[in-house]
Amino acid sequence: MQASIQEIARLTGVTSRTLRHYDAVGLLPPTRTGSNGLRWYDQDALVRLQRILLLRDLGLGLPQIRDVLDRQTDETTALRHHLDWLDAEQQRLARQAASVRATLTARTHGETLMTEQMFDGFDHTQHKDEVTARWGADAYATSDAWWRGMSDAERTTWKDAAATLTQDWIAAATAGADPASPQAQALAARHLDWLASIPGTPRTSAGAPDPEYVRGLGDMYVDDPRFAATYGGPTSAAFVRDALHRATDTTP
Repeated sequence: MQASIQEIARLTGVTSRTLRHYDAVGLLPPTRTGSNGLRWYDQDALVRLQRILLLRDLGLGLPQIRDVLDRQTDETTALRHHLDWLDAEQQRLARQAASVRATLTARTHGETLMTEQMFDGFDHTQHKDEVTARWGADAYATSDAWWRGMSDAERTTWKDAAATLTQDWIAAATAGADPASPQAQALAARHLDWLASIPGTPRTSAGAPDPEYVRGLGDMYVDDPRFAATYGGPTSAAFVRDALHRATDTTP
């Protein structure tokens, strides 16, 4: 079985232009090209595309996706890992939804909140497989050790600083700031400094957060409903993404 580039575009929502770009960068060459120039993809290519889309949904940029595919040559094992992560994520989101629903019910009826129930599904270690798949085991191990090594006061301070940055992003987006404006770029600089403060963040040789990593995060802020909600919705999240893209595009 082979599918044409138009069929794939229709089924996946990935444009023909994007598929041609995947070929140009060596990520997904077509199985064959017809005499009329039409590209065709066999089952192996379609499975590779499925893996590409799964990794893209995790926020990886194209160079990172290629690295993962090059490393994970056992296709069956890789797909099983993807499935395990998707199942775990589905369960975690269901637990979070139940937790928020219980909190809403308790607040509405004046009932006592149960702390453990409130934060079911919010444990940062639930993201271990996701972080490892995106940025490698070392990135997770380093950031996890850093987090566990903090005192409660240090964690509170860090969370407060992150919350302040998020609220400042939302305020700027709500005010209609341009992503290229000095205000937005100052926020982007703060965001880069914040990322740089986290051990395990992928970096350039100069020690700055890796631009491809930052752009991947920006895309994830929009594509992942959890992050979009954190930044006040898709429109505000798109503002954050565009400002970060602008900042990294000008990074030497």
